[in-house]
Amino acid sequence: MTAMTTEARLNFFANPTAGKLLKHFIAAGKVVTDSTLPLSTQELIKIRASQINGCGFCLDMHTKEAAAAGETSTRLHMVAAWREATVFTEAERAALELTEQGTRIADAAGGVSDEVWENAAKHYDEDQLCAMVSLIAVINAFNRMNVMVQNPAGDYQPGQFG
Repeated sequence: MTAMTTEARLNFFANPTAGKLLKHFIAAGKVVTDSTLPLSTQELIKIRASQINGCGFCLDMHTKEAAAAGETSTRLHMVAAWREATVFTEAERAALELTEQGTRIADAAGGVSDEVWENAAKHYDEDQLCAMVSLIAVINAFNRMNVMVQNPAGDYQPGQFG
């Protein structure tokens, strides 16, 4: 087990190369934010992928952003056990399943199953599905960067990055 760090291995917010990269990731995220995919669903996707990837930095950010946007503590606490929870809609459950399979793509021979894709397609139109696939890819990239550089979590304030 690694020791808790109070300082990241790399400062992605001060490094010029990282700054250029983050600018593009943030722009990609804005395309999703501006889509018709419900904002509450977007936060659930970010939270679930971040749980799977063990990204404390993103969990801190997205649980606080979701709470600030009016998400209930019950729903936030139940994301990790969404299959047993009664607080999510069928559409949200389809999004969470797609998030899990899209995040664990290397663990699943064949990637996302047809059944999971078809279930998501019952609840979301093509633009929303594009936004969802893109969001899953972007949050996984953010998760991996933050985990690798050990960005510390806990001090995020809602709205801190924009």
